[in-house]
Amino acid sequence: MPLFRTARCAAWLGAALLATHLASAQTGATPAVRDAWIRGTVPQQTATGLFAQISSPVATRLVEARSSAAGAVEIHEMRMDGNTMRMRAIEGLDIPAGRSVDLKPGGYHLMLVNLKQPLKAGEEWPVTLVFEAADRSRQTVELKVPVRALNATAAGAGHGTHGGHGAHGGHGSKP
Repeated sequence: MPLFRTARCAAWLGAALLATHLASAQTGATPAVRDAWIRGTVPQQTATGLFAQISSPVATRLVEARSSAAGAVEIHEMRMDGNTMRMRAIEGLDIPAGRSVDLKPGGYHLMLVNLKQPLKAGEEWPVTLVFEAADRSRQTVELKVPVRALNATAAGAGHGTHGGHGAHGGHGSKP
């Protein structure tokens, strides 16, 4: 009989460890960032947009962004207010589990404000995104984001995928 109890305890312990591992793997799931790009600027321009597609296997929230290209990076939304398109900073952006959220011109996007210099097509700049899970734990995703021409549109975003999990090097990176 003691052997049966030991085997039963071992089975319960194994199940508990597996459940703990699965739960920690789920909360540790890293959001994926695809097709990220920054719109280029002209001299004297002090702000520009960053666009991408963000998805996550678990529900999370984009709560912060940083880049050495700008004094600040803000999460923004654009929406119609009557006949007027309005843009405003928001505290965070929910990323539902298993779904992609587009950061695009005319919708949700990141604004790089107080630019430190003009951003030229062909350059890449580091961007850090901070995500917060329901349990308030935070994860960061480090990116090298290419700059596209000032007249670039989301339709041109299919080439040069940068982003995903963790840091990505690239050619022509700027600090």
